[in-house]
Amino acid sequence: MARAPLLQLSDISLTFGGEPLFAGLDLVVQPGDRVALVGRNGSGKSTLMKIMAGLVEPDTGARVLSPGTSVGYMEQHPNLAGFATLGDFAAAGLEPGETYRVEMAAEGLKFDPATDTATASGGERRRAALARLLAEAPELMLLDEPTNHLDIEGITWLEAQLAETRRAFVLISHDRAFLKALTRATLWIDRGAVRRREAGFEGFEDWRDKLWAEEDENRHKLERRIKSEARWAVEGISARRKRNQGRLRALRDMRAERAAMIARQGAAAMALEAGPRSGKRVIEARGISKRFGEHVILRDFSIRIRRGERVALVGPNGAGKTTLLKLLTGEMAPDTGSVELGTNLGIAVFDQNRAALDPDATLWESLTGDKAMRVAGKADQVMVRGQPRHVVGYLKDFLFDERQARAPVRALSGGEKARLLLARIMAAESNLLVLDEPTNDLDVETLDLLQDILGDYPGTVLLVSHDRDFLDRVATTTVAMEGDGRATVYAGGWSDYRAQRGAPDEPGPAPAEKPKRPRPEKRAGKSGLSYTEQHRLERLPDEIARLEAEIAKLEAVLSDPDLYRREPAKFGKATEALAQRQEALAKAEEDWLTLAEKAECA
Repeated sequence: MARAPLLQLSDISLTFGGEPLFAGLDLVVQPGDRVALVGRNGSGKSTLMKIMAGLVEPDTGARVLSPGTSVGYMEQHPNLAGFATLGDFAAAGLEPGETYRVEMAAEGLKFDPATDTATASGGERRRAALARLLAEAPELMLLDEPTNHLDIEGITWLEAQLAETRRAFVLISHDRAFLKALTRATLWIDRGAVRRREAGFEGFEDWRDKLWAEEDENRHKLERRIKSEARWAVEGISARRKRNQGRLRALRDMRAERAAMIARQGAAAMALEAGPRSGKRVIEARGISKRFGEHVILRDFSIRIRRGERVALVGPNGAGKTTLLKLLTGEMAPDTGSVELGTNLGIAVFDQNRAALDPDATLWESLTGDKAMRVAGKADQVMVRGQPRHVVGYLKDFLFDERQARAPVRALSGGEKARLLLARIMAAESNLLVLDEPTNDLDVETLDLLQDILGDYPGTVLLVSHDRDFLDRVATTTVAMEGDGRATVYAGGWSDYRAQRGAPDEPGPAPAEKPKRPRPEKRAGKSGLSYTEQHRLERLPDEIARLEAEIAKLEAVLSDPDLYRREPAKFGKATEALAQRQEALAKAEEDWLTLAEKAECA
């Protein structure tokens, strides 16, 4: 009997607030898929994932789950109601003998299962939700921004876990390095449609830009044809009215085609403008230290930060990166040592907790309620880098539409809150920019733009981030918080710091590369194996290689999203063959491990 895909969505449509989010969407997830789900903030990634999980009902279309398939969903804001501790929540649904899985995940993700859910931070709650999903190990894992609130150590641990799993998974993430390391296919949401690329996130942006260039060329050609036909219609229609009605109908069809084209959302019109130049020496810290009770955050640390530097602070969660930011900017006094700020500093701060945003205020009020942005006597205008701007016009620069202007902040997605906070800090002139976790929730395009803006910014930047790719693109200096109060200054970004420190390669090999299985050597003496077992052990590597090659060919055939409709018989045979070979591969690998271990122990 043919085995269906793990999950299939057919002709899905969904409308929010009168505007269609999806229309006629089709999607297939096969066993073993490792998929990046990408798209602009607000394109519907999280909503689509909730449809895949069965948590959101579409207006039309069908969601078909293969019988017996388990689906797990890690959401951005888990509901822990009814659970006393994070461990209770993470272990819900597990058999009593399986709770060790939660303990292993908690150790890797660095949270205490005994933490009371009432006092747990947002990051701890998310890590517990991630631990629950990993412990359950469903056949299809749906992960919505799993790296948010993880430090780099936690991200690399999670990378290694997902690289080793046989389960299928779909990932939403802004972390390029994470996506490149793990994914073999890409689902791209663009203006309500989903396109699938049978390759991981590596190379996605080149592929996307090529498609956009082709789209622009086709639109340009259509515009030229319409202009040409419209000129003919004006100049010659009276003489050829009867015999050219078909040409007129074609002109109308072309105009309808152009009207139906959905324009791409442009990039945010973000900009930073430096205020008056600061002095050459922006910050100088000499022998500073800080402790809270018995916990030492920093000891005997010195640094001189000059104008124009981009200084990144890295280290595990709880190492004191935010505290060091506050010490360097004068918000907090050190226990010992001194911090001297340069002259003429104008500081703008991006807070990782979005504390500057009132969740009950509207977007309009979030801008006009800021004293620094308020224009006297103008309730509908804000001051943007010295010039008055209408509130709605300025919000549009950051990709908000007019209807959102009166919506409460709490209704925004994580990426939209980040953009709103960027709108606030970019309205003011500054020459020292403090960015505490700015990359959380931002889409790839906005991250690219932010990187470019920081590159052109003539002021100085202090940055905390766990996004390795972003650190490499932006930072000129890295301060590593290495525990026990130690902080060390390195030149360059994340990769430069790792190279100077002599750190080993991070865990998590690319999933497409499987470890080589050595061919067991024939032993002169007794191996502990029977003749049949020894023969089987010697033949298994070739059998495994053959099965892997056949699976790769079948996956390539099944990657065609229209195969099921076009050739259902071929789809059924290929799906059944894929399931058989995957089962045979799993058995062969288990046999190889068992026999190799038995031979080693003899």
